[in-house]
Amino acid sequence: MDNKRPLVAHLSMFLACALWGLMAPLGKDAMGHGITGVELVTFRVAGAAVLFWLASLFAKREHVPGRDLVRLVFAGLLGLVFNQCCYIIGLSMTSPINASIVTTSAPIFAMLLSALILKEPITGQKAVGVLMGFSGALILILTSAQAASSKVGDLRGDLLCLFAQFSFALYLALFRPLVQRYSVFTVNKWMFTFATALVLPFTFGRMTDIRWTEVPAATWLETLYVVAVGTFLCYVLMMVGQRTLRPTVVSIYNYLQPVVSVVVSVMTGLGVFAPAHALAVVLVFGGVWLVTKSKSRRDITSAQNATEQSGK
Repeated sequence: MDNKRPLVAHLSMFLACALWGLMAPLGKDAMGHGITGVELVTFRVAGAAVLFWLASLFAKREHVPGRDLVRLVFAGLLGLVFNQCCYIIGLSMTSPINASIVTTSAPIFAMLLSALILKEPITGQKAVGVLMGFSGALILILTSAQAASSKVGDLRGDLLCLFAQFSFALYLALFRPLVQRYSVFTVNKWMFTFATALVLPFTFGRMTDIRWTEVPAATWLETLYVVAVGTFLCYVLMMVGQRTLRPTVVSIYNYLQPVVSVVVSVMTGLGVFAPAHALAVVLVFGGVWLVTKSKSRRDITSAQNATEQSGK
């Protein structure tokens, strides 16, 4: 059984990132045929909350003290409300290709915030990686600013998707020890519940305005995919992979998302792959790779301790 764990972890991460990559073009298409970005966000957080509560009935019950529940409110604000609201609304404005490429910048934000909050060292390799990633994002933004079609990109949408990655990286830097204390079902049922409570007062009026019978069946299927597969199932698969694989290996799988998104978007006509996109992909991927391959504070401390012990 132990020999199968790495294989299961790799398959879980591969499937999660492939399904996430498919979520961008499907979500974009849904928002063009009957529902808006605000409505899709509401469906996503509320639907996932219901699914995680149902799944928790079949998992080990865990007690979460009041102090941690309060922390999970703020975790849900950063990790879900700001992250998912900005991403979905940004996706409704820009192309699914741009949204997926921007998604891979999350490790770069995580590195910068870890340096500020967790005092992780910034090595030369990390600095070069950040510069490359920033250059790739800047190319996307400048290309979108000059674009006349949302199939190429939109400046506002790109910036919202970029902020979504910053919000999620800040959530990881501040609350990662907390969310690792409990199971994936316990953490997410509370986070999605609190996210729903924070979002619904602002979106309830929009939800009541939906002309449910006029929305095409294909749009409902795409929305169901975003909720059940792109959110619930992918979060579970990601946690299965993270429990076995090293963080650097997990981050490499993020590169699969824009690959799937680009292929599906171009094939369905939802996006156009321009030469600037190719350069941005190389810069962002290269920057993320350098950041994830550089040494952490733990690695540097371990190396120093090993050197000191060998010199004794």
